[in-house]
Amino acid sequence: MTRDGSARLQALLALGDGDRSSSMLELICERAVSALAVSGAGITALSQLADETLPQRGLVEATNTISHQLDSLQLTVGEGPCLDAFASNAPVLVADLAADGARWPGFTPAARELGAAAVFSFPLLVGAVRLGSFNVYRSATGPLGEQELTDALLLAEAATQALLEQIGGRGTEDAVWLTDTHTAVHEATGMAAAQLAVTMDVALLRLRAHAYTHELLVTDVAKQVTDRTLRFGAGTTE
Repeated sequence: MTRDGSARLQALLALGDGDRSSSMLELICERAVSALAVSGAGITALSQLADETLPQRGLVEATNTISHQLDSLQLTVGEGPCLDAFASNAPVLVADLAADGARWPGFTPAARELGAAAVFSFPLLVGAVRLGSFNVYRSATGPLGEQELTDALLLAEAATQALLEQIGGRGTEDAVWLTDTHTAVHEATGMAAAQLAVTMDVALLRLRAHAYTHELLVTDVAKQVTDRTLRFGAGTTE
């Protein structure tokens, strides 16, 4: 980071006279809302294992309910800006979801119903190692301005460092331990795999299909499985 960039980031994260109890990840998300003129922000940890089709992820921080729901929605349908940013190692900037609806047919309609009109995701990278994504949304359409885009990249860099510090010495390939909000998904996937006698990948697809069919979040379906109120088998319909 250049000296000018460092000074700008310090200005963005300056606490002033505000609450000093916020974690750095929380502070980054809070500052993103004001600095980028967005409606909400979130930081998501992602971990790609060699035998997985899709990365595992879990929300680390979010400023509001919609940011949280957008994260869970992407886990449910298996597509969206945070996944694309993670896969491509490049920002994903969509200023008008309605105009770009064909890009994510499973994600976009539901995201718009939640109130997202524009979405922007930035990968969290340390060299070639991917840790997750920094995601913001707007309730109105419109691109990020030049200064806003610069600030978003600076905040993403700060989020990368803060996430590394939170990992606290664990291997970056083990970032999945941060997925506390989706722990039940992993447990439920294992239970469904045993019930159906299929692989973990297939079981996860069945969880997603059931969630999509019944208009639920995959985390809700996972809780039903772990609570043993839903069992996958011959009688299960998706």
